[in-house]
Amino acid sequence: METTWAHQLREVGLRVTRPRLSVLSVLADHPHADAETIVTGARQLHPSLSPQAVYGVLKAFVSAGIARRIEPAGAPALFELRVGDNHHHLVCRSCGAVADVDCVVGAAPCLSPSDTAGFVVDEAEVVLWGLCATCRSRDREVAAGTDAMQVEPQHHIRGGVGA
Repeated sequence: METTWAHQLREVGLRVTRPRLSVLSVLADHPHADAETIVTGARQLHPSLSPQAVYGVLKAFVSAGIARRIEPAGAPALFELRVGDNHHHLVCRSCGAVADVDCVVGAAPCLSPSDTAGFVVDEAEVVLWGLCATCRSRDREVAAGTDAMQVEPQHHIRGGVGA
């Protein structure tokens, strides 16, 4: 796969270096990774790689269009290799999981502002928030356990006739 990465790097005018190949490898294995995850993964492949170098590689990749940076509100910036299409992201409010979702409109921008204020709009970043299937399932299990604990205890009538 390094041959493909090397070709992609050269195609956008970037030199093929071990740090760049390490970061690409991590991004390929971990879509929507934050910088800390990328630094950790890249340093496993290239132990002498500094965090500063990884940040520099990420900046170069975003500038060259090899990677995309997304910034969900309240979360660290995330990086992915899926570029060149108009897709959006689903983010779980509970665990932070991120999933790609294709735009139903297709072409960018898929949203039109009511007023462009003189801007020429060429992209709209859409982040859809909700709960992923895993968190919904977990919440249902917790709720079921809580409901079972909140059932009124049965009152036993002691004694009987003549007690």
